[in-house]
Amino acid sequence: MGGGHPDPKRGIYIGTFGDFGCPTPQKISTYALSPNRQRPFAGALYNAIFNTWRRSRNQALYVIPPFVAAYALMSWAQERNEYLNSKAGRLAEGGSEE
Repeated sequence: MGGGHPDPKRGIYIGTFGDFGCPTPQKISTYALSPNRQRPFAGALYNAIFNTWRRSRNQALYVIPPFVAAYALMSWAQERNEYLNSKAGRLAEGGSEE
C-alpha cells in the first residue's frame, strides 16, 4: 500500500498510520523475563537506607552551616532585644526610663 508516488506538493505518501510503506524490520531480537521470576523490590530496603544516608551526608555541608548561622543570629538578636528592653539597656542607650 505505501511507498507511493512522489507528490511535488506534499512529498512522498508513505501510507496510513500503522501501514507505512517501509520494509518490515528484520532480525530484531526481543527478550523477556517471566513476571513470576522478576524481583522488582530486590534490595529496595537496603538501598533506600544506604542511599538516603549517602545523599544526606553529601548535602550536610550545604545545609548545616546556614542553619548554624541562622541560629547564632537569632540567639544574638533575642539577647540584644532583651537587653535593650531592660532597665540597664534603656539607660545605656540613652532612652527614657518609662
